[in-house]
Amino acid sequence: MKKEVLVSPSMLAADFLRLGEEVGRICAAGCDYVHIDVMDGHFVPNLTMGPCVVEHIAKASSKPLDIHLMVKNVPFFVDLFIPLKPAILSVHIEEVVHLHRLIWHIKDAGIKAGVVLNPHTNEQLLEYILPDIDVILLMSVNPGFGGQSFIPSSLTKLANLKKMRDRLNPACMLEIDGGVSDKNIQALKNAGIDMVVAGSFVFNSQDYAKSIAALR
Repeated sequence: MKKEVLVSPSMLAADFLRLGEEVGRICAAGCDYVHIDVMDGHFVPNLTMGPCVVEHIAKASSKPLDIHLMVKNVPFFVDLFIPLKPAILSVHIEEVVHLHRLIWHIKDAGIKAGVVLNPHTNEQLLEYILPDIDVILLMSVNPGFGGQSFIPSSLTKLANLKKMRDRLNPACMLEIDGGVSDKNIQALKNAGIDMVVAGSFVFNSQDYAKSIAALR
């Protein structure tokens, strides 16, 4: 029996004028996590939400938060969001100098630590940190904006990451973000994905529960 894929809808695609309502709807629709994209306008050319907004999302959510930091000055932002106690806090390998230290700073706070790879980033860079992390978040679009098309080479990269994960840290979760829909979910399952981030596919649909079920 094949395992079900976990679904973490991205609030980036939600109606920002109705964030509380949107959070309630995706939780009621059966999501597993609520994905929060934090962008600083420097690491990526977009600005989203800070800890004050995320704190209110956490209060409205019956599901754990999955926070993805797309920022420069990563340790500063990590310390801003640790007090909110998300389930997962993920940082970009491209932007962290002392990654091992930061990962354990997150884990020591009782939070699962994730490392994010941009589409161009070689998965072999994870070789020496993978035993210490809880989540690998693979970007299948260039980060910064929602609604982009899935990059096909991400499937090969995902398959390579699964082999590395199975060898070094089988408990580590494989997550993917960008262009996920019912058109590519079966290929992602075949490549070994554990959790998908889906923004437009969920929030642009008429039935959130049906969209989430389609990804399972």
